[in-house]
Amino acid sequence: MDTQAIRDRVEMIRSKREVLLKLLEQPDIGMLRIDVNQALEEMDDLLAEFETVFPA
Repeated sequence: MDTQAIRDRVEMIRSKREVLLKLLEQPDIGMLRIDVNQALEEMDDLLAEFETVFPA
């Protein structure tokens, strides 16, 4: 897989982050809030690591 294909997939994942943020704003998600927060933290960590390995 070439670098551009990886970048395209990562950008697709990055665009999904907004969905998690909107879900987090929902007042009725209860215990799911913990999982959403963890998913956001892990996604941010992975995106930061990607930028370190593949700088723009």
